[in-house]
Amino acid sequence: MEITGKITGVIRYEARLLKRLEERELRSFDINDAPSYCVVKDGFYRFGVSKWVSPKRTRSYPYERVYNTLGCSKKITIIPIVKDEGKNGDRDFIQWDTILLMSLLDVYVILAHYSQASVKERKITDQKFDNNYVVSKIKEIEKCHSSALHWNLKEIDSLATLIQEAKNSCKKIEKQIGIILHNVKGLDDFQAKITKEVSTFKEFSRLKAAQAQKREFATSQPKESLATITKAKITIGNYLGGLYYFTVDETRIEKDALFLIESKHSRNAILPSQADIKDGLLKMILYSNLSDVTANDKALNCVAVLNLTSQKLAGNISSVSSDTDFDAYAKSVKLLPNAKKLIAALFEEARKNRFIVNIGGVK
Repeated sequence: MEITGKITGVIRYEARLLKRLEERELRSFDINDAPSYCVVKDGFYRFGVSKWVSPKRTRSYPYERVYNTLGCSKKITIIPIVKDEGKNGDRDFIQWDTILLMSLLDVYVILAHYSQASVKERKITDQKFDNNYVVSKIKEIEKCHSSALHWNLKEIDSLATLIQEAKNSCKKIEKQIGIILHNVKGLDDFQAKITKEVSTFKEFSRLKAAQAQKREFATSQPKESLATITKAKITIGNYLGGLYYFTVDETRIEKDALFLIESKHSRNAILPSQADIKDGLLKMILYSNLSDVTANDKALNCVAVLNLTSQKLAGNISSVSSDTDFDAYAKSVKLLPNAKKLIAALFEEARKNRFIVNIGGVK
């Protein structure tokens, strides 16, 4: 099934599972020692700051990190433009669609590079950002009165320079730790693609995203427990001209409604981890803001659904269920107070943002 949809304006969403963020002063801020997400203060300025450990979206739950800053009026995320784990490991590059997605979420992106690294058992570890550069960029954003979109587009213009700095750092890291990194030609090729035009970079990244979509479409993820094998590809367009390529875990059509279902599963716990849940919620942010949805060229109403299953649960409950039914279910499966509180907040978030959360055992 080929699904398309559009996001026609600024995304609207009210988050309810936000964590209390630690606060750090900008004058003593070090991105490498900072939590994965925190509040950075500079006088009366306050920013929600998150950081990625890889430009690849499927690693280390970067979506959860960004989600936890959604309650801040100004949000910043720091993403490495490249992460090289050594000649025998992976090398991942930043992609245009990642930047565009952050723009849709009104998140200012600081594109950075790793300037230091350590080695343990012949493997590269503990890669560190150039902190002076990151702090200088936060100060620039402090004075910036344009939108996240305009800032992020401007950041793209600095990619060629950043890549050159990344190349220099890679050579320095190789010399310091004695580990051979990937051939620098890969960085040269990447730099050449970016320095042509942003449009070239878009097409390059879209191709990579589309290839990743095809790989995921053919793979059953170990953390998913699906009622039916109904994966489908969805292409989302937005008012900026960008295209996002995702794979929906499950789909279902009932009359004129298309259900887009994201699934998270736990084998050993009563619920999937909060990191998994928030990763799924970022998909709900997108799907609940879709319009002009079609499946095989047929116009349909979109219903976003987050399924949370566990082998430790029996029966099921939903965000569309009554409070009385929820209390009865919680009692029947002996939910602990913290789990009950988490589910109640999750259900409230679903109702506020017009999507559905289903919780239960594996059928």
